[in-house]
Amino acid sequence: MRTVYRLVSREHRFDRRGRAFRRRRREPAVITVAELAPFAPLSVLDEAHLARLAEVGSEAAYTDGQRLLVEGGRAERCLLIAQGQVVIDARVPGRGEVVVQTLGAGDLLGWSWLAPPYRWHFGARAVGPVRAIEFDAATLTRFAETDPEFGHALTRMMLTAVLDRLQATRARLLDLYADPVEPHVRAGR
Repeated sequence: MRTVYRLVSREHRFDRRGRAFRRRRREPAVITVAELAPFAPLSVLDEAHLARLAEVGSEAAYTDGQRLLVEGGRAERCLLIAQGQVVIDARVPGRGEVVVQTLGAGDLLGWSWLAPPYRWHFGARAVGPVRAIEFDAATLTRFAETDPEFGHALTRMMLTAVLDRLQATRARLLDLYADPVEPHVRAGR
């Protein structure tokens, strides 16, 4: 008889008593200041603040089509895109998912954790393989509260991302709702 247990993924295997096999947890890769320093959004932070940020950063990888953020979902993290492209989209009734902006390496993703209701205002999806550095929002908030200088720099950095997103959304909405046939204005009348 052929062994069947190899056809079932490890996370779906159980022993005879019905207990799940324990998976070995991979240790998260340690993020260094040298890895964070080249990112333009982080240029407002000094080396001490970068070191603090590196302590809580962890690497994340996403495959093509995988959702990084779900519109309306709980905003509990912030991401810095290290490699690949991510599209930011919004659900529009009658049109489905409409792409608002495309982000690439060096861009910051996820600012909805800064203010209530702590929900994602947009969704985000990987276009091809994406590697990112992820930061826990609760930890960033705690750091900002205990170190006002860090909090100020972090707020400036996030506000820049918000303004960029607002401009991109505005341009995209103008594009979506523009009248396809503009009236011609005659000269001299």
